[in-house]
Amino acid sequence: MKPLHRHLVSTSRKVLCTAALAASLTTAAVVTTAPTADAGEAEPGPDSPQANDRGNARLDLPDLVADPPPAPGSGAPEGASGIPATALDAYRRAEISVGVALPHCKLPWQLLAGIGRIESVHASGYGLKADGSTEKPIRGPRLDGNGFASIKDTDKGAWDGDTEYDRAVGPLQFIPSTWQTWGADGNGDGNRDPNNLYDAALGAGLYLCAGDRDLSDPASLDKAILSYNSSREYVNSVLGWMRQYQAGATDVPNPPVGNYPTPPPGSLPTPPPAPVTPTKPPTVPPTAPPAKPPTKPTEPPKSPATVSGLTVLGEPKITAEAGTVFAAAPKVKAVLSDGKPAVGETVTFEVGTDSSGTVFEGDGKVSAVVKTDKDGIATAPALKAGDKAGEKPGAFTLRATLYSQGKGSATGSRSFTVSFDGTVTPGAKPAPVVDALARTGTKPLTAVQGSSFVGVEVKATAKGAAIAGTKITAALVEKDAKGAWVPVDPAARTPFFKGEGGKELHTVALAPTDADGLVVLPDLFTASAPGAAATPAEPGTYHLRLVTENGVELILDLTVTAPPATPTTPTTPAVPKA
Repeated sequence: MKPLHRHLVSTSRKVLCTAALAASLTTAAVVTTAPTADAGEAEPGPDSPQANDRGNARLDLPDLVADPPPAPGSGAPEGASGIPATALDAYRRAEISVGVALPHCKLPWQLLAGIGRIESVHASGYGLKADGSTEKPIRGPRLDGNGFASIKDTDKGAWDGDTEYDRAVGPLQFIPSTWQTWGADGNGDGNRDPNNLYDAALGAGLYLCAGDRDLSDPASLDKAILSYNSSREYVNSVLGWMRQYQAGATDVPNPPVGNYPTPPPGSLPTPPPAPVTPTKPPTVPPTAPPAKPPTKPTEPPKSPATVSGLTVLGEPKITAEAGTVFAAAPKVKAVLSDGKPAVGETVTFEVGTDSSGTVFEGDGKVSAVVKTDKDGIATAPALKAGDKAGEKPGAFTLRATLYSQGKGSATGSRSFTVSFDGTVTPGAKPAPVVDALARTGTKPLTAVQGSSFVGVEVKATAKGAAIAGTKITAALVEKDAKGAWVPVDPAARTPFFKGEGGKELHTVALAPTDADGLVVLPDLFTASAPGAAATPAEPGTYHLRLVTENGVELILDLTVTAPPATPTTPTTPAVPKA
């Protein structure tokens, strides 16, 4: 086993106590008879290449970098541990993805965080970026047998830059041969990169859950961690950090790249002895039995077909107006290695890298789980375009991921991810709301009894700008006993509009305002046609109320005056005739 202090350099006293508690609670024993987890094994164990003494890539970081406190005012619970924002997001996304694919496993993201803390301090000091990559490569010690396990090169230097021996790579320190089997695409970019924290977190989750493990069971959890690093001290340290994060964790800014040294190595463990192959006792040939007719050799059983691919059906770009439902439903198709549809497979659709606020319409969430149908097709539920982008187009990525355990094949657990590019266009601008009505003229509105009010013009505006298309209702009104405006009595003699056939109207709907926000009222009459029997409006002041659809009103005073008196011509008395 590895010495405890090699795994606990720079560990705070608080976490040391937590790790000690975890050690006292660990009940499962080291399994020494587990099968070797080479490529194709369903369940890696403590004898897998990943579990070898491989060192780690932790840097000797200052305490404030290794264990940053939450920012003041962040709302984090007291005693919460800070985790770089990208790392925390990667661990949580991996928990969701694995939970969908392998719900029986019950993988907690805090377990991945515990491993990430031990292996590379969440890539701190290496320049962790928002996309999960790092500015500097993360590589563990050379595994040449000098203080660590001896593992000859398996990747031709593709990941670790070493063509003679392997090195553990990335923030979660995968052996290249382990990554070849368990590598995953956690960020939907089409690559499986152990140096990317999103990919590494998902790959680690699938690795730990292999073999139908239930990580809520302490023995299975113990066995899973031992398959990652076969050291009791390592198990206890990971459990200590896991429980520390379960007690409270919050995101902190990604720390910048730095020139930090590696911690001094501790005493080196004694390499385990090479396995001894037992010598078979000599066999005594039996007496030859009677010859039998030759039998036809039986064909080896065929491996069951496994998922071999996931493709986008139709256009990979989807567009909708803000606040509306996407007309085209994203679809993907899964196929098996024999070319047939992959029926009943679980596909996770997830909205990511979103600046628009797009969600699934049914439940308002950003992820949805769908089963492939008889044709191997999975159709995403209705997507509703968000409106967070405002007047600018919004963009998002919709990822569709299928996880396959690959049982019965030599490919191990695999994941397939395809993406749709989503665009949310700004919605039609709502019409400005009218906030004022005003008469364009300034002279008092006056008409002589028997004449008309002609050419009364009003203007609708919003913040001083003319508003076209405003609908206005005009009505003759009077005040009731409480001082509120109410329609006039229809039988009262007031000014009026004329409808069809000369019908007298006290309320009319005006034509919508023009491009300049203007509308001219119909003529208001004070009397019927000459010779009509109706009595004209009495001299006095009347009130016309103009109201828009949104309740903006204007009261106009209409004054009816009596006609001027007709002057009388004096009569000349008749002169009597002489």
